[in-house]
Order: sequence, then C-alpha cells, then structure tokens
Amino acid sequence: MALENYSEYDGLGLAELVKNKDVSPTELVEEAIERIEKHNPTLNGVIFKAYDQARDDAKADIPDGLFKGVPFLLKDITGDREGWPTTHGTRYLKDFPAAVNSELVNRYLKAGVIPLGKTNVPELGSMPVTESIAYGPCRNPWNPEYTPGGSSGGSASMVAAGVVPLAHASDGGGSIRIPAACSGLVGLKPTRQRNPKGPILGDIMGGLVEEHVVTRTVRDCAAMLDCTAGPEVGEPYSAPPQAESYLTECQTDPGQLRIGLFTTNLHNGGPAEAENVAAAKETGKMLEDLGHIVEEVELPFLDYDMFQQAFTAIWVSSATSFLDSMHMITGRELRQQDFEPLTWGLYEAGKQVNGGQYQMSITMLQIVGHGFGNFHQTYDVLLTPTMGQHVAKVGQFSTNESDVEKAFAPLLDYLPFTPLFNATGQPSISLPLHQSTRGLPIGMMFTAALGRDDTLLRLAGQLEKACPWADRRPGIWG
Repeated sequence: MALENYSEYDGLGLAELVKNKDVSPTELVEEAIERIEKHNPTLNGVIFKAYDQARDDAKADIPDGLFKGVPFLLKDITGDREGWPTTHGTRYLKDFPAAVNSELVNRYLKAGVIPLGKTNVPELGSMPVTESIAYGPCRNPWNPEYTPGGSSGGSASMVAAGVVPLAHASDGGGSIRIPAACSGLVGLKPTRQRNPKGPILGDIMGGLVEEHVVTRTVRDCAAMLDCTAGPEVGEPYSAPPQAESYLTECQTDPGQLRIGLFTTNLHNGGPAEAENVAAAKETGKMLEDLGHIVEEVELPFLDYDMFQQAFTAIWVSSATSFLDSMHMITGRELRQQDFEPLTWGLYEAGKQVNGGQYQMSITMLQIVGHGFGNFHQTYDVLLTPTMGQHVAKVGQFSTNESDVEKAFAPLLDYLPFTPLFNATGQPSISLPLHQSTRGLPIGMMFTAALGRDDTLLRLAGQLEKACPWADRRPGIWG
C-alpha cells in the first residue's frame, strides 16, 4: 500500500503502523527511498545510499524494538556500519569501509530501525555548516539558500524534509543542537557518555562529543535514548544511571522549575541577535505562564578567552590525533592536497599543543564544569537562544582558511552558547519554538545539571504541548 501521509508520522507512529500490520517495513523503506530521490538533488543530505541492503533488512527478521521497521539514516561521522564507508566528509576516506559496527549502531539496529545510507557532514565535523569539497553543500528545506547547520546537517535536512522521522547525529560543539535550531527540529545532546562510543573509542575529544539523534518530536528523541543509553562493557566511564524510561519522563509534568535566562553574547559581551533575544524572552514569559520561575542571570564563568583557548587546544590536538590514526589504520600517506585547508590547518596547529598544554586545557574546562555545577544548585535549567545569530547562508563560512584563529573568528559570535556544554558534559536540548521574519526556525536551548536529561525531556514535553510545532512545514517537504 502507498502511505501518502508517510511524512506526517514520527518514528513511533510509523512503528505503530508496522506493529498493527497497517504497513510493512518494506513499504516504509520504499517511501523513504522515494523521498530521498525526490529531495536529495536539491538538499544533498544523503551522500551514501544502501538501498539494496535496506530492502534486504526490511524483509529479514527485524528486532522487536521501539522503532521496528522505521527508516533511518546514519551520520558520516562515527556512524560506523560494517562495510559502509565512514568518510568524515573527507576525500581521504572515500573508499575505506568500516571494519565493524559501532556499539551505538548496534543499539540502533536492536531498536529496529532500517538504515538507508549516510548523511552529509562538513569535513571532520569542524564547521557549523555542512559544506565539504568531497560532497558539496547540504541545504535547508526551509530555504535552500541557507544551511541546515552542521555538523549533523545532512541528518537534519532529511528529517526536516520528512524523508525519515529521525536520524543519527553527534555533537562536539553544538553539532546536534545547531542543525536542530537551523532546521526546526528537536536536538538533544545527552549527558556526557550517556550513549556508548565503542568498540574503537572510549570517549571522543576528551569527552566533548556526545551522540544521539535529531527528531521532529520530543517522544522520538526520548524513546531512542531509551534504546541506546547505558554503559558499555569496557568503557572508561559512564553517565549517572537513569531511574525511569525517558519516554515516560517526556510525558511527565516537570513541576515548578527555577529557570535562569541568559542572552548575552559571551564572545563580545553584547546581546545576541535581537530576534533571537526577543524569542528567548518570549519563551521566558511562556515558561512563567506554565508556572515556572524565570529570572535573568549571569553565568558562573571565569574568562571567555581562556575558555575559548582551552576548547580550541583540545579541538586542534584531537584533529591531529584523528588524522594520524587515519594514517595508521589505512596505511595511506597523509597529503595536504587530500584535505581542505582548514582541516590541514587544524592538523598543523594540533602539533603545536604539547601534553602539558592539553592537560591544562582539560583542567580549564573542568573548572567551567564546577561553576555550572554550583549554578544548578540554584537553577534547574538555563535558557538561552541556541545560536547567537540568524541561520547562515550557504557559503557564508569558508573552510579555505588554514589559519585556525582566522577561520574560527566569524563563528564566535554565531555560536556563543553551544560549546559551553560540550565542555561541561551537561545535557542540553534545542527546541523549535519560534520562527524568524525570514521564515526560518529559531531554536531555544535548555540546559540542565549533569545527569538530568530527565528534567530536560519533561520540560520539552510540556513545551511541545504548550507551543506545538508539528504543523509547521518547510517549503521542501514530504
């Protein structure tokens, strides 16, 4: 049967259809493939297609998970599936398949999803836009002149366009929350090490990176975390355990929360973009109407320049480590011409960071974490705009600059909020509560204390009911 309203369903909704035998997994796979072929020429969100394997998977014995039979996409960074390339947006790895599934992908498969391919990313995930030399720019279904964000831009573009209801994403400086904000989606970066990173990795970039999904509904976000969260055998550390299912939590009243509102651009000390600030203050009023206590606050922060230097030192040294590991695994020579200028600049800059500087950078970020730990003794949640400025146009930021400081300088005002919570490891979620005068989404970011993913999901569920976004549709849809 044709499912003409396929895109209207979230992941749990499609799984319910499968469970009731109203539609088969094979039919859902064909619906998703049809939409990839329809929209990908414009959006360029999928860069590797595995349609035949998806069709075979749909006919096989699918695990009876919460998302049984639901089409899905894996990000081309860390989304390792055996035999599929994970290129990290590079030309260097285009023909090098993953040797094994990541543990997270194994958990996705146990949840019952059927992966159709890999989604577009910026090279090494280093930019908040998804534009690589290897695969070209990914575009926003709300307006193709604009970016869907990065680095999980391909995933966000395909979910926002109704191609799949949810897709894999990861976040080392905002790369789940930024695409969610740009594309009108729910994007949760869970607590550090809530989801597993093995078997190849223990953590990623000293704990900066966390993985999850981008979704159109809060319940899909919560339910997939139920499917994937929990410690993995042999991992170096894990997040505090959760008492209840996350799906239950997002349907639970949060009670009265004390919420701090902050809209200052940490980089320049002035306000964030006026429209984003206005949206945050409107959100604050909405929260007060829901019974919460909202107060404008200052952050428990030492020195933003210090933070930025420490964060950058970890980023560049991690890039060096990653490229050197690519060389070790593939046996291929690292050649400057195989990478974008920014990537090579990160690689060279990382060579200048010694062990002592790296350890000091980790210490500096841990100090920030202690500060926010104290903040959350008073406030349950921090509210900020997800981004400091309007959604960027395609081509607004360049990777052709090899000087890391110059390349990242335009990003500091664009993203003054999201990297903080990669540094601290706190759970942080972007919700699509507003639209700009340009017709693009404006995301609001909510951050809770370490381990309190439940608080965020309860609040997100409440806000989804109070300010529903399900009926908002981009121009490229379905």
